Amino acid sequence: MYYDVLVTFVFATAILAISPGPDNIFVLVQSITNGKKYGIATVAGLMTGCLVHATLLAFGVSAIIKQNPNLFFTIKLFGALYMFYLAYKVFRSPSALKISGESSDKKSLGALYKQGFIMNVLNPKVGIFFLAFFPGFLFSHFINVVVQFYVLAFIFMLVSFVIFSGIAILSGAISDYIKDNGNLGKILKWLQILVFTGIGIYLLLSDK
Repeated sequence: MYYDVLVTFVFATAILAISPGPDNIFVLVQSITNGKKYGIATVAGLMTGCLVHATLLAFGVSAIIKQNPNLFFTIKLFGALYMFYLAYKVFRSPSALKISGESSDKKSLGALYKQGFIMNVLNPKVGIFFLAFFPGFLFSHFINVVVQFYVLAFIFMLVSFVIFSGIAILSGAISDYIKDNGNLGKILKWLQILVFTGIGIYLLLSDK
């Protein structure tokens, strides 16, 4: 096993989870508007949705690996190019972080869990991201590929759940800090660019 690959995967996932995006901003807004436990319910829904994408990826890509190694290399190349594309999109986006909970309606725990789940499952960008992100982090030549994808998925979900739940619990303080620190958006923007670019380069150089 390549434990260094798993460590790299954990750090990359953590930085991506911390970086502002539609999911963690949505969790932050729900937490500010409805309360911390409602934000955590939203997180649980989002993470459960990830499992659906991971299952499709695990069985689909594992079959490709068995049948055609060259096609698998093409998938990794696509992954690298997609990461560079995400870095470019972040570069072109505004640096300011805008957070407002005023227009968010009060919902039940179950409704927020369901909303988070549906939001994730019906978002094709999540599936594309998993397809681009996971294959370069396969960590063993001996463990079944499907098992490896599920291990990566559960690590991704666990790390994201911990960080997103932290955002929910600290929502008030985070919101105030963002409002008081105008340069934070610019710092996080360049952090995302570095992470996406770094993952893209890693995928290109990976021989797994």
